[in-house]
Amino acid sequence: MRFVIQRVNNASVDIDNETVGSIDKGFLVLVGISGTDTRQIADKMVKKLIGMRIFDDENDKINLDLKAVNGNLLLVSQFTLYADCKHGNRPGFTDAGAPDMASEMFDYIVSEVRKEFPDAATGRFGADMKVSLLNDGPFTIILDSDNIM
Repeated sequence: MRFVIQRVNNASVDIDNETVGSIDKGFLVLVGISGTDTRQIADKMVKKLIGMRIFDDENDKINLDLKAVNGNLLLVSQFTLYADCKHGNRPGFTDAGAPDMASEMFDYIVSEVRKEFPDAATGRFGADMKVSLLNDGPFTIILDSDNIM
């Protein structure tokens, strides 16, 4: 499982010119799910995400988490985070989770996040989405389950 976490001043996702999810200050999280991911992996990733301390405190030290800054989350599924670019110039996506499994896993991640952040916004799994953001910093973290387990 891979999360690309971007600290943002605001972010939104549109589908067919309609905004389906938006947040102000918080994290835009691009979520990639592999074929081997489990709920146990998702639980660890969500815990790490929610506890991520990447906002400045009163001393300009990166020390505060989402709750401390009254931030929120926008979660967007993105199977292309599992692109395999080893051979040729056209990426392969065989490591990405099958759509049914990945959709179920994405829904699970959203439900777990909403236990702590009930207003967390999302895109729509499998849709052609247009994502807009104002990255703060810029500050981007790549969280990969292979590196935190």
